[in-house]
Amino acid sequence: MNYAFVFPGQASQYVGMMADWVAAYDLARDYTRRANEIMEMDLLKVCLEGPEEELKKTFITQPAIFVHSVIAAALLAENGITPVAVAGHSLGEYSALVAAGVLDFESGLRLVKQRSRLMFEAGQQRPGTMGAIIGLEREAVHEICDSLKNEGIVQPANYNSPGQIAVSGEKETVLKALAMAKEKGAKKAVELVVSGAFHSPLMASAEEGLSEALRATAFRDARIAFYSNVTTESNTSGEAIKELLLHQLTHPVRWEGIIKNMASDGFTTMLETGPGKVLKGLIKRIDRSVRCDLCGTVEQFKTVIGEN
Repeated sequence: MNYAFVFPGQASQYVGMMADWVAAYDLARDYTRRANEIMEMDLLKVCLEGPEEELKKTFITQPAIFVHSVIAAALLAENGITPVAVAGHSLGEYSALVAAGVLDFESGLRLVKQRSRLMFEAGQQRPGTMGAIIGLEREAVHEICDSLKNEGIVQPANYNSPGQIAVSGEKETVLKALAMAKEKGAKKAVELVVSGAFHSPLMASAEEGLSEALRATAFRDARIAFYSNVTTESNTSGEAIKELLLHQLTHPVRWEGIIKNMASDGFTTMLETGPGKVLKGLIKRIDRSVRCDLCGTVEQFKTVIGEN
């Protein structure tokens, strides 16, 4: 089957992740050993044993999800299943770029290590938060954010699916936006448990460090179409992708647009490659004609390769 691979971002982690991969496959054990060396910590131990609060820390969460996702993609490749196109949700872009041949595992993980620490530090320097708004049209969310411009920073951060948008910015302003969303009839408007205002101007202090890391990293051109969070369009230029990754820090993740564009380009069979099933749920709400299978566990992997 010709799959487009989609890779999850933060919030897909769980205590016990990768346990079945490591128990079953030498490749997974090798990748986690190399990951521990690069991270200069026992990343696998935190994934397997937690505690959950430790795994939720941005500078651990992002590398953990990246390693899990890349292991799944590498094992699929060993069994002759490679993507015809790729996309990733926020952090997931780095996993997608390994699958597309732009980065190797080590280079990708070093970038994710830097990115996750820089984002965490930016959240400490300029504290902020995020909120999820469910059941309002995009225009209504834009109106809310625009009406609060003079009171503080708040902007859309994730266009996840129709009627599901995350906003990001200064805590007080985000909370005001959530209250206004409820008044406008949102089914749900809740603050998210995050360590910073991701995909907002409050992440600007992370840009310099990430820019240096990106410049120091060799990017090859993608072998297949890579759909960017920033533009929603496909791109294969390694140098262009570097710039898009940098912009992604302070710009919204336009996931709904990505899935619509991938589907219109003929990629209607997708595989969520990595932990959880967040993207499968979003894709179902974006376009019910798109099929999305899962490959986050050994059991799911065996189903995909036809061993079950």
